[in-house]
Amino acid sequence: MKKTIFLSMTLMLFFTSLAFAAKEVPLPTEEELDYLKLASSLSGPGEPYMSGDFVVFTADKNARHVGIAFDFENFEVIHSFKLKNLYDQDFEVADSFYFYILSLPKTVQKIQYRIVVDGLWTTDPLNPRKVYNRDTEMMLSELLAKRDVPPVTEKHEDDGLVHFIYEGKSGQEIRLGGSFTHWDSWIYRLKEVAPGLYALALPLAPGTYQYAYYTGTTSFIDVTNPERCYTPEGKMASLIVVK
Repeated sequence: MKKTIFLSMTLMLFFTSLAFAAKEVPLPTEEELDYLKLASSLSGPGEPYMSGDFVVFTADKNARHVGIAFDFENFEVIHSFKLKNLYDQDFEVADSFYFYILSLPKTVQKIQYRIVVDGLWTTDPLNPRKVYNRDTEMMLSELLAKRDVPPVTEKHEDDGLVHFIYEGKSGQEIRLGGSFTHWDSWIYRLKEVAPGLYALALPLAPGTYQYAYYTGTTSFIDVTNPERCYTPEGKMASLIVVK
């Protein structure tokens, strides 16, 4: 009897710990899964290249440490490469190389960078494209990172305005209401700047704002913005933090 009770308690504690572990370990995001898939596909060093919204940099294994610094971060951060081992059919290490995968900021269309090998700054020996940068007075490696980036609601650093974006059918009347208008949806109307693309730029002070789009008497969330919230009336709305 005691053994049965002890076994039951042990199993209960085991499954309880699994339940807590499941709650504490979040599922990987789609971006994290794409990163892992890309990292697993790398087979050796080579010229840097783009894959979706990622840029892959590689380096030879003959170094203790390899890092990389980018112009869009003013070369203030050195990102460390990771070492990847390649295995033979007997699961023995046959070769290895360094790699770094950059999640490319959506506003960046061109990258200038330098490699740091064992503390020494240099251009990327695997990238034939090199340019002289007058601001830094250094030779830099360069990679063109142009791609079509869908517009999203966000604050633009160039003008300091929050640009609200909506994509849908052409010829609609799309209005904006939120906590910054006391939920009056008749103050601001988005302009159709391209067929089916509507935009409105507002000078919002730093803070957290709730908002929604309106057509007629119907309100709906901003699908370009993943942040959600509930209004005091219990309706789902979009949320944006302006810094």
